Amino acid sequence: MLDLFTIFSKGGIVLWCFQGTSQIFTPSVNALIKTVLLQERTGSNSFDHNALTLQYKLDNEFELVFVVAYQKILQLSYVDKFLDDVHLEFRDKYKDDLKNGRYFQEFEFSSNYSDVLQAAEQWSKKQARIPKQMRTFEESQKSKKTVASMIERKGDEKESKKKVKVIAEPVKKEVVKEVAATNGELSSEEIIIQNRLKFAQKMGSPNSRKTKAKSPKPTKEGKKPRVWALGGGNKDLGDLDRTKDKPQEDGDVQADISLVGSMKGGIQDLEVDSSSEDEEDIEDEEDSGSQNQKAASTKSSSVFSMFRGLVGNKSLTREGMQPVLEKLRDHLIAKNVASDISMKLCDSVAAKLEGKVIGTFETIASTVKNTLTESLVQILSPRRRVDILRDAMEAKRQGRPFVMAFCGVNGVGKSTNLAKICFWLIENNLRVLIAACDTFRAGAVEQLRTHTRHLNALHPPEKHDGMQMVQLYEKGYGKDAAGIAMEAIHFARDSRIDVVLVDTAGRMQDNEPLMRALAKLVKVNEPDLVLFVGEALVGNEAVDQLVKFNQAMADYSSSINPHLIDGIVLTKFDTIDDKVGAAISMTYITGQPIVFVGTGQTYTDLKSLNAKAVVHALMK
Repeated sequence: MLDLFTIFSKGGIVLWCFQGTSQIFTPSVNALIKTVLLQERTGSNSFDHNALTLQYKLDNEFELVFVVAYQKILQLSYVDKFLDDVHLEFRDKYKDDLKNGRYFQEFEFSSNYSDVLQAAEQWSKKQARIPKQMRTFEESQKSKKTVASMIERKGDEKESKKKVKVIAEPVKKEVVKEVAATNGELSSEEIIIQNRLKFAQKMGSPNSRKTKAKSPKPTKEGKKPRVWALGGGNKDLGDLDRTKDKPQEDGDVQADISLVGSMKGGIQDLEVDSSSEDEEDIEDEEDSGSQNQKAASTKSSSVFSMFRGLVGNKSLTREGMQPVLEKLRDHLIAKNVASDISMKLCDSVAAKLEGKVIGTFETIASTVKNTLTESLVQILSPRRRVDILRDAMEAKRQGRPFVMAFCGVNGVGKSTNLAKICFWLIENNLRVLIAACDTFRAGAVEQLRTHTRHLNALHPPEKHDGMQMVQLYEKGYGKDAAGIAMEAIHFARDSRIDVVLVDTAGRMQDNEPLMRALAKLVKVNEPDLVLFVGEALVGNEAVDQLVKFNQAMADYSSSINPHLIDGIVLTKFDTIDDKVGAAISMTYITGQPIVFVGTGQTYTDLKSLNAKAVVHALMK
């Protein structure tokens, strides 16, 4: 039933291996190491590769990995128990050797493996005979939380309603006097008389109505209609144009010369604000006595102060870390990390810490922080190097333009950040052609035309041997975007233009016709880089957008290996303060790097992602 079982150290030393078939499992195990273990995605203990399912268990004390592989179509209920039993059996048998670091000896484990596997299969058969019983409503933890929250919420609402009623209903002075004068109980006739008096006071007398009618409330004047001049023809048309400047030629644009030359070379990284890194960090090099004094005298306000409640001098267990991991998950969600991603990150941290023996409680705080920080930095670090300048120069040497396509939902800033990237490219002496493939949104072509005029004003042809650095290729509205992009690429090749930036229409991830059009554009033109433009403001929505964009580009493409998203442009990063969780969510769900970060409104407000800066903001 099991095709492969292997035990290896995190340093790459295979301690023991069993192979049930002649199939080569090296690619699957390498994919597990590369995709899961090295990319800090160990929250789930299962990984699918081709036709195999690989389940694994980590031993953090001795830095070991236990991996079992079987066919994906099989449903084996005993694999989890089998991994736990084999883990304990191997540890008990070779505990002394593992403590002393003797990994290169011969581990004889075949008989133990067969016994544990046979016991696990028999346990599974017994469990299959036992009828499953449904849990009662009281046994459900979710129902208990829901009932408790409902009771608390209802009580809060009642109290708030009572307070509002007391404030909103003032009592008349006459009624207060009557109630104060009445010390005993009232008869039914007296209650009726008092209610009639209250009703009469509430409705008011005819005299009070007359006085109210004498002072009517002033009526608010509405918007007055525009008065058009008679016989004036186009006299008022100039007043209708609300634009600040109306340049007709390139020379009419007032260029800000101070921007020129500020973005030569590579894009600068996001700056790290290290002013608040005082109480959070605990130095591991200090001795335990000084650490105890420091921890007793310092009250850290960071999220990792919650780990001080854990007791040291014993191995960490998942049950002991569960309350703290829930608080850590809430902290990540508050930083705008998607809830599913937060849960997976916490599971990954628990998997890396479970079984580790920690000394003092200060070391627990630093260990948890370092573990989570390493995981987040590893997630944000790109799997492959994205060097657009180098790739553009290589494409130029081959005699073809370097093509970049921008896609995303509506209103995230695709055209604006495309102009920023265009300015960065022409700052590095690369000629750019902007393909206006947004033939859907009104004003999209005019927006790109305005950017083209401003960029050419910053870098006029006189400074570049008479060559225009930025050109716009547009065919109006309502045309096929894939055809316009193809024509633009051919025009760039014939005109010796270095880079083509393809601007596409904004589309929601659930809009099937527009998603088919995007997949067609990518399939037909095969751009070198497909960038997804997303907002830094979104949380759970970022995951849904990226997943559905990738899924649509894969489903609606006729090729065997469809071209998916290659990188991410994160916009509006200057509006989120320290809620940087969208960067974690986007890179975790796709595994693709964040190539650019938009930090403002001008052409120079374009940065490169600094993983440590984002993680530092997330750890505050």
